[in-house]
Amino acid sequence: MKIIISGYGKMGHMVENALIARGHELVIASEDITAVEPSVARECVCIDFTTPDAFRANYRFIAENFKAAVIGTTGWDDILGEVAAAFYAAGTPMIYSSNFSIGVNAVFAALEKVGAVLKGHGYVPHIEETHHVHKKDAPSGTARTMASIVEDSLGIRPDITSLRIGEVPGTHVVKLKSEVDKIKISHEAFSREGFAEGAVVAAEMTEGLKGVHTFKELIIK
Repeated sequence: MKIIISGYGKMGHMVENALIARGHELVIASEDITAVEPSVARECVCIDFTTPDAFRANYRFIAENFKAAVIGTTGWDDILGEVAAAFYAAGTPMIYSSNFSIGVNAVFAALEKVGAVLKGHGYVPHIEETHHVHKKDAPSGTARTMASIVEDSLGIRPDITSLRIGEVPGTHVVKLKSEVDKIKISHEAFSREGFAEGAVVAAEMTEGLKGVHTFKELIIK
């Protein structure tokens, strides 16, 4: 599979390592995805790890020119409808996620089940997320996804506490407290490598795919 990386920071470099390890070809790693020739883009899957502002500026170009797209950038939830419409109109499949870690997506699935079991039994949820000081959005996209899952399954929207400390790759703790006990469901990333590998797995899933999907819905049956 031919892949072009949009955004060549720390995550971009890790995606490069992951795609090579899985036997794929890196065609270009670009800080300006709109500079890629459309004839080249049409043969490639775009993996985007940029910034919210960059993705907002570039998503139409990606939709209209690439074979498929995997979007790991967060912080654009408010324009999801517009983004999805652009990809559907162009006939370009897109997979997006606030977190491409396989482990985090397993936690997403667990939260759906746990919330459904606890609903109506007096549990109050809270989420605490910790990331490195360079992270631009707070709360994290992963924490917001967890909050939405808990709200849908438990019926209560959790508050989120965001901490920015050192070079922490990402830790998320969901606490569900009642008058008789407390449940904690947590995920701690040791590095960003798991996010990069999951994004490449998502790129592989775009083969033959149609439409716009979250990574979670594709890997959790």
